[in-house]
Amino acid sequence: MLQIRDLIWGLLFIGCAAAIQVQITPMVGEISVGESKFFLCEVVGDAKDIDWYAPSGEKILPSRQDIFVSRNDETTSTLTIYHATVDSAGIYKCVAKNGDKEAGDKEAEATVNVKIFQKITFQNAPSPQEFNEGDDADIVCDVTSSPPPAIYWKHKGQKVQFEKDVRFKILPNGHMQIRGIKKADEGMYNCEARVMTRGEIDLRMIKVVVNVLPTIRARQSDVNATADISSSALLACDADGFPEPTVTWTYNNVVLETGDKYSLNEDGSELVIKDVKKVDEGDYTCIAKNKAGEKAEEVSLNVFVQPKITFLMNQTASEFDEQVTLTCEASGDPTPTISWSFENRVFSEGEQSLDRNIVVRSHARVSSLTLKNIQFTYAGQYLCTASNSIGQDNQHMHLDVRYAPKILGSVAVYTWEGNPANISCEVKAHPGASVVWFRDGLQLPSANTTNMKIYSTQSTSYLEITPDSQNDFGSYNCTATNVMGSESKEFLLIQAEVPSSPGIELVEPFSSTAVVEFEEPDSIGGVPIIKYKVEWRMPGQEWTGMEYNAEDDLTKITIVGLKPETTYEIKMSAINGKGEGESSPASTFKTEPVQYSFTISPSETPTPIAATTMAFKGEPSAPVLGIMVQKGNTLKINLIRQDDGGSPIMHFLVKYKAKHVSEWKPEIRLPAGSEYVVLNSLDWNTEYEIHVVAENQQGKSEPGTLSFRTAADPTTIPDAMDGGSGLGTGAIVGILIVVFFLLLVGVDVTCYFLNKCGLLMCIAVNFCGKAGPGAKSKDIEEGKAAFTKDESKEPIVEVRTEEENTTNQEGGGPTEPNETTPLTEPEPAAADTTSTVVNLLPSTATNSVAESFSTAQSSPASESTTLTTSASSPTKAAPAKSSPKNSPAVQSSSLKANTQPDVGPLVDLSDTPKVPPSSNPTPSEPVSLPSTNAEGPQSQRDPVKAPDNTQNKDLQVDGPTKDAPIVLCTDSTTPAQNDGKTVKDDNTKGETEVKNATTEVKTVPNEAPQANGNESKA
Repeated sequence: MLQIRDLIWGLLFIGCAAAIQVQITPMVGEISVGESKFFLCEVVGDAKDIDWYAPSGEKILPSRQDIFVSRNDETTSTLTIYHATVDSAGIYKCVAKNGDKEAGDKEAEATVNVKIFQKITFQNAPSPQEFNEGDDADIVCDVTSSPPPAIYWKHKGQKVQFEKDVRFKILPNGHMQIRGIKKADEGMYNCEARVMTRGEIDLRMIKVVVNVLPTIRARQSDVNATADISSSALLACDADGFPEPTVTWTYNNVVLETGDKYSLNEDGSELVIKDVKKVDEGDYTCIAKNKAGEKAEEVSLNVFVQPKITFLMNQTASEFDEQVTLTCEASGDPTPTISWSFENRVFSEGEQSLDRNIVVRSHARVSSLTLKNIQFTYAGQYLCTASNSIGQDNQHMHLDVRYAPKILGSVAVYTWEGNPANISCEVKAHPGASVVWFRDGLQLPSANTTNMKIYSTQSTSYLEITPDSQNDFGSYNCTATNVMGSESKEFLLIQAEVPSSPGIELVEPFSSTAVVEFEEPDSIGGVPIIKYKVEWRMPGQEWTGMEYNAEDDLTKITIVGLKPETTYEIKMSAINGKGEGESSPASTFKTEPVQYSFTISPSETPTPIAATTMAFKGEPSAPVLGIMVQKGNTLKINLIRQDDGGSPIMHFLVKYKAKHVSEWKPEIRLPAGSEYVVLNSLDWNTEYEIHVVAENQQGKSEPGTLSFRTAADPTTIPDAMDGGSGLGTGAIVGILIVVFFLLLVGVDVTCYFLNKCGLLMCIAVNFCGKAGPGAKSKDIEEGKAAFTKDESKEPIVEVRTEEENTTNQEGGGPTEPNETTPLTEPEPAAADTTSTVVNLLPSTATNSVAESFSTAQSSPASESTTLTTSASSPTKAAPAKSSPKNSPAVQSSSLKANTQPDVGPLVDLSDTPKVPPSSNPTPSEPVSLPSTNAEGPQSQRDPVKAPDNTQNKDLQVDGPTKDAPIVLCTDSTTPAQNDGKTVKDDNTKGETEVKNATTEVKTVPNEAPQANGNESKA
């Protein structure tokens, strides 16, 4: 076996030595376009030549640039393909030869198939790609490969769904089309290429930009400006778009740039035209431009011109000429209207005077004023006014009228002998006139007239005459002459007289002053009154006089230093330059008394004071205030002074404040002669109060007060000012009254059903004869309860009276119980209920000073007594404070009773006192009648203390009794309470009358302590 194997290997070796084998590595060649690759040809055997052949069969020579062949060694050769192209593809062959000619040439070959393929290549995929909004966008992405690749598009990380959005479409060349592209389609897009056979993939990011066409809007389509006043005009437009557009301005197709005439802001949106002229008027174009295109907007500049008078000339005319025309021309835009004015009269286009002597006509920018039948009064300054909506212009012209002299002035002049007087001859003339004075045909001054002088001014000649005798009075002639003519006028110099007497109309007396109202004299004597003389006296005494300077509208004079309550006579006379005139008939008046106020201490015993010994001086009376003028938030208040108290008023003190605040404004001090006060800067629609005090040497008066409300703010909207309410004050007050009435009705009905009292109870008893629901049964129950509670109490006696009773401390006797008297004990709650004591005492009327003092003496415990009296007549004095020990019980103007809600008045008829007398009597307190007040039944159940009666009088109720129960209808007015203060009896009646048609009186044990230990009777 071993020999056979060796033999086989030997034979193979010999055979192989004789043959050549060729192998190419790699066996398959795939090359991407542009890549380089080499192939190795290996020969087994003895090979002399190794050659490479191209796919075309040509031997590849070493000199080729794209394909290079190199012999590495005896057995290998390398084929290198540089930068392969499509033409480089094909089958390449490697041939090996041994070159042994003796044994015969032997060769071997091997081939390799070289394939050239195209990788994914993005030939054209620019980024960014820009499109205009609304265009059909073609997004370019050119990709090549072999085989051709598949193209996929993505946007915002998601594949574009072409089947869902019809605006997106893949074109045959692989591009993506977006129809009507929007700004929202802007962003990054992925163009992805894939070759499935090779698993090759590549992509490009493409940015898509959507440009938006500019939009432009002018802030004002029309801009107004005024020319020739060095003003500027602002033209502005706002532009939007993407990318941000640039803005330019053009005028008459010329682009405007920043310079002396124009200025632009940074983005060009605002154009300022400096020093506007009329030639700048027109349309300016604002242009906004970007990549998407451009838009333009026009802005109109309207240039207005203020009026300017361009022609106006002075004119001259003569009196009685037929007419003269004044012409005024003016320029301006809008066309101005022209008007004329002379003195206080204004003439517009088409107007004329009533006598048709003045006519105005206008045409375009020219106006004419025609004056007919020229008069000398037409002379003077005429004003031409040209006006439009921008402004106005005024210019004056002078009309010069030549006319003959006109003599003016007062004809009559009054004087007296020795007093110089001027006769004025006022001359109007153009040209100026010469003036000459004559008397009795002789020119003045003459040689024998030394008491006359002539003074002249430009328009007036004065003849000064100092009369020496009666001959100097009479007629004087003034003659004026110029080139237009002459005129003469007679003047009279008249002897002056003293004035007649003034008439006294009214004398208003006060305590120490009097105001005299008078009429001016019927005749002033020809010369002004310079003074008025007032004289007064007490009958039978010497006259006292005082002179007062005569002022305009002087009709009142105040005289001072008078004695109170004294009769005077008064007369007046007037004084002019000639002297004092006759006095008026004497008038009689009597001054007022002075009121005094002083305080007497409790320990003093006042003595009678005679009226004649009192001093005639005191504090002044309060001034009277009245609104004079209210203008906006300023108020003028009239001050009417009253009695000065016997000494002159030094000044007035004024203070005021708004009612809703507590602090007063700073005090204002006015002089004594002030007649009004002005309050400024008041709040709108606010209620104020003002106090004015008059002060003299003795002190201050009581304040004079006034309340007022300022007007509403004129800038306030009425609905807002009224708080949005449609109701007026009257409607609100009416609603409140109705609500209050309904409330009273509700309370009355409640009292009727619960407490058996009130108005309905009275109506039910008086008209229906009913005592109310459950009244009798409830009374019986209360009586049984009271009897059960305290068996020691005396029985309750029910007394009914049916006639009108006049209560008196000393009248009537005890009433005996009858068969209707219920014998019941007090109810359990009677311990908390005190009996009602009817206190009926006469009020004391005080009608003299002595009675006031005696009252004070009987009350040593009173703190002070205020006395107000007159020097001539007694005055009612207010009662002093009552003493618990020895003063009478509190006086009452009505029957006082405190009852339970469902029973009548109760009076203790027991002869035995229930409570021992107290050592310290308490002051008397008022006993109130039940009423439907805010406190309700609780106030009716308050304990009432029995009054301390120093006179030890028993209370009695007169009148026969009846069986029929009658409910007491009482007056709801609560009498004034005696709380220790001074009680003033205004009507000063001796006794108080109590009227009661029908009464029902019930008695219960009296639980209240009695100060003097005596029992009460009914």
